[in-house]
Amino acid sequence: MTQSDAAATPESGAPVEFVQRRMPGSRFREVDLSGADFDTVYLRDVRVREADLSGAAFRGIYTSRLEVSGDIEVLVVNGVDVMPLVEAELTRRHPERALLHPRDPGGFREAWEVNTRLWAETVARARALDPALLHVQVDGEWSFIETLRHLAFATECWLLRAVLGDPAPWQPLSLPWDQMPDTPGVPRDRAARPTLDEALALRLDRMDRVGDYLARLTDQELAAQTTPVEAPGWPEPRSYAVLRCLETILNEEWWHRQFAERDLAVLETPVPAPEPSPQQG
Repeated sequence: MTQSDAAATPESGAPVEFVQRRMPGSRFREVDLSGADFDTVYLRDVRVREADLSGAAFRGIYTSRLEVSGDIEVLVVNGVDVMPLVEAELTRRHPERALLHPRDPGGFREAWEVNTRLWAETVARARALDPALLHVQVDGEWSFIETLRHLAFATECWLLRAVLGDPAPWQPLSLPWDQMPDTPGVPRDRAARPTLDEALALRLDRMDRVGDYLARLTDQELAAQTTPVEAPGWPEPRSYAVLRCLETILNEEWWHRQFAERDLAVLETPVPAPEPSPQQG
C-alpha cells in the first residue's frame, strides 16, 4: 500500500492501491472489487467462484490453460464472441440441450421426460459407488447427496412457491445455494448426512410434483404471470412469468446433472495404493 493511501483501507470503502506487494495464497470472500485495476499481476492458479465479471476486460494476458464455467452471455476472445460456438458444441455433445427452452406445454413435458430418464441413469451410476463417496466434495463442489438436496430446493422455490403459491415449501433436507443470505424459515443444514435413499425420497417427491404439474399444464397457464407470495423466502415476493420459472427448473436440472456426472467420473477412478516403504536392513 502506498504512503499516500495510508488512510485508505479496505474497511473504509475508499480505493486502496497495492504496489509491489507479494500476496500469494490470499483469500477474498464477499469483497467488492468493482472497477478495480490489475496491472502486471501474477494470477497463476487462482480460483474464482461465484463472481460477477460483467464488463470485465483482460488485455495482454498470457495463459497456457484457462478454465471458465458459469452463466455467460458474451465471451469475446481475441475479438471473437465464442459463446455461439460453445453453445453449438454443447448441443452437439448433449443433444437433449435442444429441449431446454420449450415454448409450449408439450415441449416442457418432453423435456421433463428426458430429464427424468437421464437422472435415473445418473442415480444408478451413483448407487454403484461406496455410499461414503456420495458425501465427498470433489474439488470443493457439492457432493452428490448435496446436489440432490439442492435440486429439491430449486423445485420448491420455482414451482411450489413461485408458481403454486406455497409460501414455505421447504423441507429440513432442502439445501439452498451457499451464498443465499440466512432467511427465516429456509433451512440450511450443511452438516446433515442423509443416506442416498433418504435424499432421494425428497428429490423424487419434488420431481413427481413437477411431472404432475406439467401433465396438466395448458397454454394459458404457461403464458401467465405468477401471483406474488408475500412471505420471506426465495424467490423474492414478486410476479414471474410461469415460463421463466419452468425454464429455471430445467436449467438447474441439466447443469447440476452435468456437474454430478463430472464428479462421479472422478469418484469412480481408483486411487492408487501408496508405494510400500523399502524395508530397513
